[in-house]
Amino acid sequence: MKRRRNLLAAMATAAAVMQAAAQEKLPVARVTIYPGDLIAESMLDERAFALAPGSGPLYARAREALIGKMARRTLLPGQPIPTIALDNPRIVAVGAQIKIVFAEDGLQIVAYGVAQQAGGVGDLIRVRNQDSGLFVSGRVQSDGSVRVGEG
Repeated sequence: MKRRRNLLAAMATAAAVMQAAAQEKLPVARVTIYPGDLIAESMLDERAFALAPGSGPLYARAREALIGKMARRTLLPGQPIPTIALDNPRIVAVGAQIKIVFAEDGLQIVAYGVAQQAGGVGDLIRVRNQDSGLFVSGRVQSDGSVRVGEG
């Protein structure tokens, strides 16, 4: 009986040591962050969590990776921030008039259209050409234009 108690105590100690080793500091929201809010340094804190094996890519690991991102859903204070709850800020809104650019081998054609989807830099969105009424897809550029014909 004593031997069994010693074995159980040793197992409990080993489990506690393994759990302590699995503790990792993750960025958490200091205040409630609502969908569409841009995340700033002042909105973040850090807190230690015991993570399950394989939960690596589920949560944001560094504060620097969060700053400037947009919340896709409500982020509660003190909770780890899921990577799926983050997005790049939208610079093109649905219904906005935007410049459509086709550029290849020194030729550049510019038209204007109406965005059918919101998008951030690098996102592929649909745009309706105002002149022809046709729908085209292109990537949002940092200046807010959409580049088509990439491939």
